[in-house]
Amino acid sequence: MGPEARLDAFTRNRPLLWSIAYRMLGSWADAEDVVQEAFVRWQRTTDQEIASPRSFLVTVVSRLCINQLQSARARREEYTGQWLPEPVPTGDAGDPDAALRVDESLSTAFLVLLEKLTPAERAVFLLREVFEYEYDEIADIIGQTATNCRQILRRARQHVADCRPRFISSPEERSGLAQRFVEASRHGDMRGLLALLSEDVVFYSDGGGKAAAVPHPVGGADAVARLLVNAQRKFVPTGVEMRIFPLNGQPGVIAYFAGRPTSAVTFGVADGRIAAIYLVTNPEKLRALPLLAGDAS
Repeated sequence: MGPEARLDAFTRNRPLLWSIAYRMLGSWADAEDVVQEAFVRWQRTTDQEIASPRSFLVTVVSRLCINQLQSARARREEYTGQWLPEPVPTGDAGDPDAALRVDESLSTAFLVLLEKLTPAERAVFLLREVFEYEYDEIADIIGQTATNCRQILRRARQHVADCRPRFISSPEERSGLAQRFVEASRHGDMRGLLALLSEDVVFYSDGGGKAAAVPHPVGGADAVARLLVNAQRKFVPTGVEMRIFPLNGQPGVIAYFAGRPTSAVTFGVADGRIAAIYLVTNPEKLRALPLLAGDAS
């Protein structure tokens, strides 16, 4: 396989590789690093070592992700405050890859849920349930037997079933709630926010010790609405613009100051109301988001 054919094979598979890496790691930056490392290894591999380019690349990416998750657990235990996945833009504007697979498994709520799984459980669950690999293929990818993979998947499914939130809504419903959330937040409208929030709504925020955030989840409509109103008054400077933008496959909100993103919000929606709010203010987790055209310098 010549250099051009080798590059073409990698380029064709890159969207799949990125989709796996991001769901495994919950980090845009780490997913980029893993895919780049897979490319380096791909370039160094001889044709005799490769039966299938896709199988080789998916195996490399999956194993790199498992290794990274094993080392990341200690770092996340030391993380300041709550840890949330990095928001990524989806839709026509700003995809990491034009063919990025968009479904429930890309949502913030789902990625948070995956944090409850071990690295091996996470890999097997995603490869089987999201990317529809056969057990024999998964066994080759992660270096286990097919029987072990079935057992790992059984445990993973149980963990997911025990903790999975029931966020069911239509795209139109999510879009309308996001727009109303922006209007109510912008004006500090307590009554308007209460009309949007479910009684048992939970607010999560991730500042990573680098930006304003609440260190623990906040629950209950009244407490969350008051938190949002107070935060708008105390921490949001004049000149901030809030824009609806597709994030992680669903309507989200990006706040901009001087054309640069300062926070991103995604939602979990159930029974026509907002049941979960995920706010990321850590600047290191906003690097995948687009600048506001014409404003950023």
